[in-house]
Amino acid sequence: MKTDLPGSELFVAAADHGIALLCEFDGIVRHLVRDELALAGRVPPGASITALADPGSAEKARQFLGTVQTQHAAFDWEITVPLHGALVPLHWAGGATSDGLLIVAARTRHGLTRLNEELSRINNEQTNAVRAITKDLALAAARAAERDDALYDEVSRVNNELSNLQRELAKKNVELERLNAQKNQLLGMAAHDLRNPLGVIMTYAEFLAEEAADVLNEEQREFVANIKESSEFLLKMINDLLDISAIESGKLRLDLAPVSLAALLQRNIALNRVLAEKKQIHIELRLEADLPALPLDGGKIQQVLNNFLSNACKFSHPGTTVEVRLYQAGADAVISVRDQGQGIPAAELERLFKPFHKTSVRSTAGEQSTGLGLAIVRKIVAGHGGRVSVESEVGHGSTFSFTLPLSSHAI
Repeated sequence: MKTDLPGSELFVAAADHGIALLCEFDGIVRHLVRDELALAGRVPPGASITALADPGSAEKARQFLGTVQTQHAAFDWEITVPLHGALVPLHWAGGATSDGLLIVAARTRHGLTRLNEELSRINNEQTNAVRAITKDLALAAARAAERDDALYDEVSRVNNELSNLQRELAKKNVELERLNAQKNQLLGMAAHDLRNPLGVIMTYAEFLAEEAADVLNEEQREFVANIKESSEFLLKMINDLLDISAIESGKLRLDLAPVSLAALLQRNIALNRVLAEKKQIHIELRLEADLPALPLDGGKIQQVLNNFLSNACKFSHPGTTVEVRLYQAGADAVISVRDQGQGIPAAELERLFKPFHKTSVRSTAGEQSTGLGLAIVRKIVAGHGGRVSVESEVGHGSTFSFTLPLSSHAI
């Protein structure tokens, strides 16, 4: 193809076709130097170089032109151009001389570099400006290639380090899983072996408190009461440890059978009223939905209710009310337990259902807690396909709720 510059030599078409133009400082085309892409019709002399770009890339083309005008050079801008009925991204470069701009574009960065090199070999007086610009652009291309090579080497090095770290992490995870399984096994064995002697201690303490109270003095009766209370707490802790060990080992077994939630709540409240009455706390039950029997593990749901109710009584002051509600929300049955107690600081709510976590709130009568109950509750409810939530405000009490899906398919 022959250039539009007088006296210039013929070009041999490169594998990566491109276009080169000399423009005024404002981007108006002055001469078409080379056109292997048949784009001359889009940018005749007098047209703006930005007319090459498709409308969606026009703004980027204007930014490219502004960069060339202000910084005197720009290399490897990717701007889309309509070409043979399709939108094709071209790699653009440009440079400024004392009397105008040289703009070149090609299908690939390699083609852009080759085009710059070929233009720099034009050897006549009228193209000295072109040669100077293309020399700078060729140097810019070389620097870009060096940066790309260095970046590739650095990315490869980081990727290798990351792969090594991932393999090491995988090994550590396998080892942690093995140690965690051993921990759960040891915890379960220890808790199981401790449960029987603790049960014996508690039984004897109950016998002394009930049958031998008349022959014991006040100090001895206090000793027996402390033994009974401590053994009850330790036995509860042992049972909680067995539960959490089984759950973490993936051995949560649910014995599902049709259960009436209303009847279950009534029985559970009757059992917990004994503790509540000792602190002059009233438990109120509100049944707000007539729900069918659900496939549940009744014993496990009783455990959830016992935890919520016992906690409500532990952290409530005498003379207050604990409200238990059963209602329907969409496709779920919802049970909530609201107290008028001290409330829990907002910062502590997120960690509330994690094992061994205790809040800064203290029980109102010195009752003890293992810190495992709510973690077990969440696992039991999740095993039934439900969710646990809590709302609390310091000084205004707390509401603990859990959902159970009404559809058996959710279990």
